[in-house]
Amino acid sequence: MPTVILMAGTGSDDDYLRRAFGPAVTGAGGTLRALAPSADLLGGYRAELDAAAAAARAGGERIVVGGVSLGAVVALDWALRDGGTVCAGVWAALPPWSGAPGESLAALSARLTADTVEGDGLEPAIAGMAAGSPAWLAAELSRSWRALADRDLVGQLRIAASATAPTVDRIAGLQVPLAIAAAPDDPLHPIRVAREWAAAAPRAALTEVSLAEFGPDPRRLGDACLAAWHRASGRTGW
Repeated sequence: MPTVILMAGTGSDDDYLRRAFGPAVTGAGGTLRALAPSADLLGGYRAELDAAAAAARAGGERIVVGGVSLGAVVALDWALRDGGTVCAGVWAALPPWSGAPGESLAALSARLTADTVEGDGLEPAIAGMAAGSPAWLAAELSRSWRALADRDLVGQLRIAASATAPTVDRIAGLQVPLAIAAAPDDPLHPIRVAREWAAAAPRAALTEVSLAEFGPDPRRLGDACLAAWHRASGRTGW
């Protein structure tokens, strides 16, 4: 039974992953491994995936990779490079863009947040964010931004804002099931992108769940990914 290795979205962390996806993964009999973001955001994630793949290969096992937003981008890109040799599937929650980030709202938000933290300081940036956010989002980002402060939060945000995602043409070559969860009411992660990914992959399913639902109850995002996994893989288990 493969381990599910997940990566967080920009400005978020492994604590959120465990709360959002732990119940769905373990409830289905799997093992969740939530990767902690480092200052070398993309390089760190890729190095950990490569090491996990090597260990799985040596043990005759396979892994499922995935993540939220930027984490989904990294996971899908890595799975395409793996070609199905060790990777058994991808969980992609809230994909932010396809190809270059361009002027996508998620990339613009990351750049603006980096500028604000760098220019005003962490606590003023948190206060400004909280003043214009729902209570659940203010609490979540206040916690995660403080947790990431000693891991170059500003640098992570800038790296994320310039990351290139797989294009739909590349996604068409995916050799493993792709399970997607996305929200029609999330402007930073347009539902159009999730639908593009789902349409492009040979074996994919999309579960739509509103931000109003999973924002206050992150477990619903994990449940949505699991439901998409069952449909994309054609299996009730792993």
